[in-house]
Amino acid sequence: MKADKKEQKEYKKLLSENMPKTKHVSTILRAFFTGGIICCFGQGIKMLIGFILPQAEEQELGGYTTICMILITGILTAFGVYDKIGNFGGAGSIVPITGFANSIVSQAMEHKREGVVFGICSNMFAIAGPVIVFGITASVIVGIVYLFI
Repeated sequence: MKADKKEQKEYKKLLSENMPKTKHVSTILRAFFTGGIICCFGQGIKMLIGFILPQAEEQELGGYTTICMILITGILTAFGVYDKIGNFGGAGSIVPITGFANSIVSQAMEHKREGVVFGICSNMFAIAGPVIVFGITASVIVGIVYLFI
């Protein structure tokens, strides 16, 4: 038993000596600025759509903006650009709606060799599907609890 603990301590020491050091401050700042830039870009798209469609209401503008952001992210993912953004920005690139679109499109791109139906369509929601199911289930449960309280 004591030999196991000694081996564990030696292993932890060896691991801490050889593990690459992370730069927490720079990682956090890159994520913060990447997410902020993506959100500012989305706000710019919303303002542009508002300029083009001045009669549109706030909810409509939000819907159009979401559609545009998902479309742009899908195109950037297909060309491999969004992966570079994600490598630089880390979590800052997955927090907005663009991260969700990236997860769906990248999963579909991985299986494109298998064809449209059995490759792209059947694997598109392999990663995002459980998130959608959990989100819908959680919202129904919260709605039921809210109804009775």
